[in-house]
Amino acid sequence: MSLFECILIAIVEGVTEFLPISSTGHMIIVSRLMGIESDEFTKLFEICIQLGAILSVIVLYRNKFFPLNRWNFYLKLLIGVIPALVLGFLFSKHIDALLESPLTVAITMLLGGIFLLFIDKFFNSTHPITQETDISYRRAFMTGIWQCLAMIPGTSRSAASIIGGMQQQMTRQLAAEFSFFLAVPTMAAATGYKLLKAWKDNPSLLTDSHNLQLLLVGNLVAFVVAMLAIRFFIGFLQRAGFRLFGWYRVLVGSVLLVLILFHYI
Repeated sequence: MSLFECILIAIVEGVTEFLPISSTGHMIIVSRLMGIESDEFTKLFEICIQLGAILSVIVLYRNKFFPLNRWNFYLKLLIGVIPALVLGFLFSKHIDALLESPLTVAITMLLGGIFLLFIDKFFNSTHPITQETDISYRRAFMTGIWQCLAMIPGTSRSAASIIGGMQQQMTRQLAAEFSFFLAVPTMAAATGYKLLKAWKDNPSLLTDSHNLQLLLVGNLVAFVVAMLAIRFFIGFLQRAGFRLFGWYRVLVGSVLLVLILFHYI
């Protein structure tokens, strides 16, 4: 992977991580289109640059994450991340195998897009929850279960957890923000696990100076771009809802299916 390819993939990660359009799916497709080999480092890189995106959430919502004695807030995040931790540990090999399947991405992009077109009608609560402090532990856990759908590439962690939050009667803005909060322990755990596994199985991936440079640059770029994407998403969501993202996913999923059918990918 070259430095240019690293920056481009990090931009894709930063833009798409917190939008309901699947960051993993976009990185897989961009990597394939650029001809980047799907080797061990590429898979590690696409997971680890999520650290930069995580930091953007903590910086933008620092009043939520600090001071650290907000035990009720952190307990909700811990409860919400349990399903992903358990299923991620049990099915990590199967998830890694799916990461190599553009067809899986195309199908889930298409189906997820159709769902987003109707999400506001599906979950239009008459008594919505508007504040994070009103989210119960049970609702946090149920949202975490929905988030597990994102283990299928192309589903979108953000989309799955936002849908889960709205199904639990949160407003779409609160569901989006809680999705951001839940991303921090989820992505931190996934990244930490991948780093430890890489250090155990193939430490040269993390000691090679070129690889370290790419990881550093990738995280920095993802951090800056993700901050901008989050600000855009919340403002856009309040004005227009999810339909544009739904149509985008339907279009991308359909194009990918055509490209796969004609062996361009």
